[in-house]
Amino acid sequence: MADTRHAHTPDVSFDGGDLDCGNGLLLLIRRHIDPLDRGQLLEILSTEISVREDLPAWCRMTGNELVSVLTEGRQASYLVCKGALSERSIAPATAHVATRQEIAPVTIPDVLPDPAPAPAIPRFAVMGMGSWPRPRWMVQAVHERMQGRLAEADFEATADDAVRLAVDAQVRAGCDVITDGEQRRDSYASFVGARLDNCQLIPLTDLLPLVDDPEHFAEELRALDVPAGEVRHPAVFGPLGRSRPLALHEYQFARTLTDRPIKVALPGPYLLTRTMWLECLSERAYETRDDIAADVVRVLREELAFLLGAGVAIVQFDEPVLSEVVFTGPKQARSFMCGALSEKGESATELAFARDLVNAVTEGFPIERVALHMCRGNWTPDETKCLAGDYTPLVGTLAAMRVGTYFLELCTPRAGELEVLEALPADRRIGVGVVNQKDPRVETVDEILAKARHAARLFGGDRVLLTPDCGFATFADNPVASAAIAERKLAAIAEASARLRA
Repeated sequence: MADTRHAHTPDVSFDGGDLDCGNGLLLLIRRHIDPLDRGQLLEILSTEISVREDLPAWCRMTGNELVSVLTEGRQASYLVCKGALSERSIAPATAHVATRQEIAPVTIPDVLPDPAPAPAIPRFAVMGMGSWPRPRWMVQAVHERMQGRLAEADFEATADDAVRLAVDAQVRAGCDVITDGEQRRDSYASFVGARLDNCQLIPLTDLLPLVDDPEHFAEELRALDVPAGEVRHPAVFGPLGRSRPLALHEYQFARTLTDRPIKVALPGPYLLTRTMWLECLSERAYETRDDIAADVVRVLREELAFLLGAGVAIVQFDEPVLSEVVFTGPKQARSFMCGALSEKGESATELAFARDLVNAVTEGFPIERVALHMCRGNWTPDETKCLAGDYTPLVGTLAAMRVGTYFLELCTPRAGELEVLEALPADRRIGVGVVNQKDPRVETVDEILAKARHAARLFGGDRVLLTPDCGFATFADNPVASAAIAERKLAAIAEASARLRA
């Protein structure tokens, strides 16, 4: 190199070798730059010639500053500042040289806890699906933590306040089963990527170079009303591990606020496998989708064991992408951000894969305390942008899954008729969606009663639970209802439930 040293000393350096931006280099850059403070410097070593054009474009798109470039033959050294160099107000730390192979060791518990007793969930029990609209200050805290601007302790204290509000609202509304409102999560699914070992959340825009046609994919996102710059996607760098809980800490705090049964929702194993397996990456931590699925199952079984061992009444696995499997073709536009970059196979193959993954997670656990939820999309209140189709092509798969309760979208006409579900096993409960969380109109108690009574006639009252179709705020940035409307809808369900029980 003509100049052998940059004018500024990097805080962290790593060698990207011959990776280009479309084959994983951006993921490695994100892995090393995200932990830095704004104003700190990252050195990227590369022998790939295309990076000289692609990296400046990435810096402009992400708001980071390309400070300097040194080249000698094919070898280049790029110095990138997180944010602007003008934000560098502290003395640089001693440079740390990182490698592409740095991964955390995976620890597997020797023994998993046995389930502890939990309060029974009565017939016609009322509960939300999981998510609750976050206050504006909570959404800001989520973003500041992801950007490294908010300390973990400060974030948790802020989240505790938000959970208090969410739990209080559900108690006021008369819910029989409480959730923490998923206040600590950026979304119902991707939050796992920030808690698992060797996994990290990165902006979806970083992954656009990995798809075959980035412009077409970006157009699909715009059509789906999805802000790609605000959506984060899990990127896997090594073997997945669970050195800290995914949601156990959420339950433990919520338990201090109420003595009512508590439900915890987790992304299902098929959803996580679809999301985390990126076949378009040439350098990836797992050789096949089956390989990553095995570790996804393992970490979910660990989490499930600790949740039930702590006394969680019911653990719900969210598998909404099952509807994409049967209601979209291979050439149709995407309908979910989760799994938007992944490959999917023929419908029957995917459904069998999902069934086997769910059963592998729940095997050996009490069936009455595990559940499955699915819907047809919940990122926008615009019903025309969501999938439509009844449960006929899914009933066989649902029936073969080892879960004790199905929480299903059923209020919207897009979901078809209840009668289709009579084919489900008679020993399973059905959480019937009786209000549409997307619709700002609060359904009347009589409307809810009519739906609930119809379900009771079909399935028997002991099998029926009453819920909204989906969560009120699946994505932190994109709630489909306000907290006031959400509380009124749950209160209407609770009044209907009280009449039914009477």
